[in-house]
Amino acid sequence: MITNQKNYTCCFTGHRPQKLPWGFNERHPQCENLKKRLAVEIENAIKEGYHTFWCGMALGFDLMCAEAVLKLKKHYPKIKLFGALPCKNQEKKWHLIWQERYQQILAQLDGVRCIFDEYNGAECMHERNQFMINASSLVVALFDGKAGGTKKTLEFAKKKGCKIVVLTP
Repeated sequence: MITNQKNYTCCFTGHRPQKLPWGFNERHPQCENLKKRLAVEIENAIKEGYHTFWCGMALGFDLMCAEAVLKLKKHYPKIKLFGALPCKNQEKKWHLIWQERYQQILAQLDGVRCIFDEYNGAECMHERNQFMINASSLVVALFDGKAGGTKKTLEFAKKKGCKIVVLTP
């Protein structure tokens, strides 16, 4: 069952690998450091009473967030992780390694909300992000300060009164 308890719900937004200094190399020291900071922020949220997490399931920061929540779920079994998919089969053009990682995460989610049946460009990403913000009171973001989808999502989150935690690459 997908909860609507906004006051106890957190979502994630952030950059794709192409915009990150380490690209797709998640073993890079900067990325390893980010993952540690992310785990601390998620655990802080859990300690503040957040028990529901929404992930957009995109390449890069989204998948890192999903994996971090799943890892913490071993210590906090009552937390829930849901996927907000912009469209069905969003991963079909990804490299096989990423598709497999995506499917492994998808299989462990507590639920999924698919916004569109077909990919229709940036609109489905935008609608997915708005859905997550509307369902949440806390946003954990990876943001480099530059224009793009993450910036637009954070501006929307501010308008909606969400608490925002920004991690930098």
